[in-house]
Amino acid sequence: MIGDDVILPCHLKPAADAAGMTFEWARPDLKPRFVHVWHKNQELHINQHQSFKGRTSVDVNKLKHGDISLELCKVKMSDNGIYRCFFPHLGKDSTVQLVVGTTSSLVMSLAGIDRSKSGAVLHCESKGWHPEPELLWLDGEGKLLSAGPTETVRGPDDLYTVSSRVTVEKRHSNNFTCRVQQKIINQSRETQIHVPDDFFVAPCSSAAHITISLVACFVTVLAVVLSVWKWRRNKNKTETNMILPRENHQLMAENEKIKDTEMKMAEIAAELQRNKEDMVGILMKQKEEFTNQKDKLTQRKKKMEELLDANETQLQSLEKETDDTKCNNTTGYLKLEEITSNYRWGLIDGQEELEKLVLNAEKLLQTTESLVRAMEKKEVENMEGKQCGTERV
Repeated sequence: MIGDDVILPCHLKPAADAAGMTFEWARPDLKPRFVHVWHKNQELHINQHQSFKGRTSVDVNKLKHGDISLELCKVKMSDNGIYRCFFPHLGKDSTVQLVVGTTSSLVMSLAGIDRSKSGAVLHCESKGWHPEPELLWLDGEGKLLSAGPTETVRGPDDLYTVSSRVTVEKRHSNNFTCRVQQKIINQSRETQIHVPDDFFVAPCSSAAHITISLVACFVTVLAVVLSVWKWRRNKNKTETNMILPRENHQLMAENEKIKDTEMKMAEIAAELQRNKEDMVGILMKQKEEFTNQKDKLTQRKKKMEELLDANETQLQSLEKETDDTKCNNTTGYLKLEEITSNYRWGLIDGQEELEKLVLNAEKLLQTTESLVRAMEKKEVENMEGKQCGTERV
């Protein structure tokens, strides 16, 4: 077993004193192969395999009688193998196989109930065996029970795990044993379990089957009704809970729109700020043009009034001259008077049109001056706001 001290036997036949001889213990599958070397009354450690250093020895007193058995201390799993005892000068050798074993405890449990056979299902498992063991089931009288195949798993550490299940029926004692054994190393472990009578279910009659079926159907229908009720309630909760996320989403979308609008307004304000001086210049130039136009129209109006007065004087003089002749030439006088009236009304219409142009020019000039004053006022307010903000900081 792992951790034990073992003796690997080897003897000279016929018996002879081996203390002064040369012999070796070796493992052919290792490199170097030497486990223990003896040469003329002393041990040689040259080329000894590293895994055996400090763990091998021979009894000097027994060497004198031809007993060269090797003692190996604290055996390990890696010590498994065939060992050769060899006398080079005699040409004699012998071999011995060392099997290092390990065992483990068992875990046994009641795994369930097999209603079809009115029996109980037992489970048994044991880990950490070497070499590979076998698993057996026994009843209370020590008789073997028929079970399925044993499941065997070999781990990366070369240790074996075995497990098995068996279905047992009610017996006199209801005691059952699980045994794991390894014949090569002559080791076995076992555990016992008692199954109460309650775990063995008697076969059901047809009436009992019908009753159970009805109860099962009723339970199934009840479960379906409860499931539908819970589903509807959860659905209502889900729809209620979805309203808030939808509103939050809409609020977020509106917030994004407001942010976009604010960004656009900021861009427009920046653009207006950049073009503000140009706009003031344009308005001032337009104001100047309107002023010049007003002055020109005023001068034209003045000339039109002077021309109208002169024409009126001439017409009055002409009427006096023709007043004496109207009796002799009535038709000519009427014709002249019509021409004179038309000319007078033409001058009056021209004067009225000119007055309208002057008024329009004055309105345009006032509008331009209002825009210029508003922009200048806005500029002053902005400057004052910036100064206040600087003082607060």
